[in-house]
Amino acid sequence: MKRLAFRTSAALVASAAIMVTPALAQDDDNGWSGEGSFSAGTTTGNTETTDLGLGLKLARKAGVWTYSGEAVADYGEIDGLESRNRTFLAGSVDRQINDRLFGFGRVSYEVDQFTGFDSRTFLGAGLGYEVLQAPQSTWSVRGGPGVKIDEVKRIITTDALGAALIIPAETETSFAVVGKSEFEYAFNESVTFTNVTDVLYAQESTQIGNTAAITASLTDSLSARVSFDVRHDTNPPLGFEDTDTATKIAVVYGF
Repeated sequence: MKRLAFRTSAALVASAAIMVTPALAQDDDNGWSGEGSFSAGTTTGNTETTDLGLGLKLARKAGVWTYSGEAVADYGEIDGLESRNRTFLAGSVDRQINDRLFGFGRVSYEVDQFTGFDSRTFLGAGLGYEVLQAPQSTWSVRGGPGVKIDEVKRIITTDALGAALIIPAETETSFAVVGKSEFEYAFNESVTFTNVTDVLYAQESTQIGNTAAITASLTDSLSARVSFDVRHDTNPPLGFEDTDTATKIAVVYGF
């Protein structure tokens, strides 16, 4: 039972890969590309643990349209007890307007058993711009409005006098603004640095995330990656930390 939730999360990642495989098999020139990864790492913040992770990223370009998706599942235990269980799913559609300007629509869904939220959902759209288009480096930014839905967990704690205090579960729906920066720099043909920053502003709470990574090619398809991830919530539920970090080492298969 301890591993059931992780198996479900891993199944979501694997299912995404299975669904896209027939399309890849039908036509090698249909524009699909992506990567699958297996990682091991350590986390700090709401949990102090080591964990394992699965990841999948897909993208397909069709004329002025680009379709992309992402699935991540992380799981960890300490002394046989579950200490980390997170699933993140996201999908977006981009529409190129000119050489640098594009529009986008995005939806994301996150479940993290060791935060004060049962789930967090975002749906929105906006504009993006390719700031830098160089042989060795690229940089794009995007932003726009949307709707954020937070399912806040029921919390049992104590007040200043030591009496039991129950904060009921609730659903918070609010106007939100999403922003994202994606930077990539190739040191050479084998080693690449990437930095991705996400900001999801809402009146109830704002989520800020940053992932910096160095990826080194091992073969034409396999790579090794070291990454450092920081996630910050400006207003976490009572009793929870506002910042989590994760340091990971991963084996990546690109296609």
